[in-house]
Amino acid sequence: MTANDSTATNDTVLATTNDGPGRALHITLWILQGLLGAFFIFSATPKLFGEATTVEGFETIGAAPWFRIFVGLVELAGGIGLVIPRLSGLAAIGLSLTMVGAAYTNAFLADGLWPVSTPLILLVLFVFVAWGRWYQTRRFFKHGLKPLR
Repeated sequence: MTANDSTATNDTVLATTNDGPGRALHITLWILQGLLGAFFIFSATPKLFGEATTVEGFETIGAAPWFRIFVGLVELAGGIGLVIPRLSGLAAIGLSLTMVGAAYTNAFLADGLWPVSTPLILLVLFVFVAWGRWYQTRRFFKHGLKPLR
């Protein structure tokens, strides 16, 4: 057996080993990911289409129009990524970081326009999903988007 054969065998074992969560946690994560994904796809819509109150809210915090569109695209990509198995952990991490920014904005820049509790609750949920899907995130960084055997 050569070193290359050993590497191929280890990759195959990694790809086929069930190193993820148990069945109940897996189902819970998928339900949560589906709900959060739908929520963020729908919450991106007013930002991307320039709904008046959303535009006004971003103007209140002094954000440029491109930033509203950027946040909408991040939310849309994150919402879609949550329901793609290989990307769900990365999407949860990205949306966690987005919620940190949203909590900061709501606390210090929005002047009471939006509650701080909503992004903090979402942050906890995204950290939970990122933790539960960590095995997929590790696998993604090891294999990328190559098909797993």
